[in-house]
Amino acid sequence: MAVKLIANYAKRLGLPGYSSHQFSVSVETELQNVTDVAGESARLYESLQKAVDDQMQQTGFVPPDGYGMNGENNGDGHHQRQQQNDAGISEKQLDLINRVVRENNVGKAEVEALSVQMFGGGVRTLSRMQASNLIDELFEKYPRRNGNGRGNYQRQPART
Repeated sequence: MAVKLIANYAKRLGLPGYSSHQFSVSVETELQNVTDVAGESARLYESLQKAVDDQMQQTGFVPPDGYGMNGENNGDGHHQRQQQNDAGISEKQLDLINRVVRENNVGKAEVEALSVQMFGGGVRTLSRMQASNLIDELFEKYPRRNGNGRGNYQRQPART
């Protein structure tokens, strides 16, 4: 009776411009010696991992920043949302960041440093999307608790 061993190895890598590439290799083999399933599995894994890693070094096409964002409206409001995301930080976002700073006795320099660490620029240089991510990080780092144990910073829902 032949025993089959089926192995698969896959890897996905993130690339610039919200892109990624992936590669997967699968193999099916018959075991000659069923007492060495662990050894044969380890050998297959190592072999598949090397094959995938060797291929992943050839990234092929990597889109430049902004690729696919040519400003055309696709009918679902994407163009308008993209323009809003590309716009600078809003006054409401700045007010919320300042409120978190004030209510948690956080130094503005610390928030500026976090902004630089996350996005390579100060708070006032952020896009709206980046500012939103910074605010999420501040909520994580400085949760404000009320009587029921839930944070009471409230964000208004996004408008479309």
